[in-house]
Amino acid sequence: DEAGGIAQALGLAERFTNGQPMCVILGDNIFEDPIDNIIELFMRSDFAHIVLKKVEDAARFGVAVIDRSNGNGIRVTEIIEKPVVPPSDLAVTGIYCYPADVFAIIRKLKPSGRGELEITDVNNAYIKAGRLQCSMFEGYWSDAGTFESLARANVLVRESAPRYATAALTAE
Repeated sequence: DEAGGIAQALGLAERFTNGQPMCVILGDNIFEDPIDNIIELFMRSDFAHIVLKKVEDAARFGVAVIDRSNGNGIRVTEIIEKPVVPPSDLAVTGIYCYPADVFAIIRKLKPSGRGELEITDVNNAYIKAGRLQCSMFEGYWSDAGTFESLARANVLVRESAPRYATAALTAE
């Protein structure tokens, strides 16, 4: 009946998943590149999977605290929701892949100070359990949550449309 957070909305979808892993893509997000490789990586594991993107305005998003010391790429150690001083420039995009046990995590969540069940808390639960993987998104990504980002998304799509239209015609 009212906004309760992304985690609450995901919790409402439990009966549609039939105990299977799922991918959640926020409806106000625009992604340039295909995500099939991300989904394939996720499906080969029992881990949750998030997608990160370097951004200039990280304070608007959930931001990844990372550790690169293990030599195997990026390991997310924490996600901080809309930090005043971001610990990195890596925003969590609106692609979330979860195993079926995500609903047990959601049922244990307590509302945040905003009165919502936060998806960041879900992701941090997977981090704490050692079960969160991440991918870096290379193409453009934009949410459309502000007037500025909606305008930017329109420009990005308009500028890339001729390239994709030409590729589609060539493929036929």
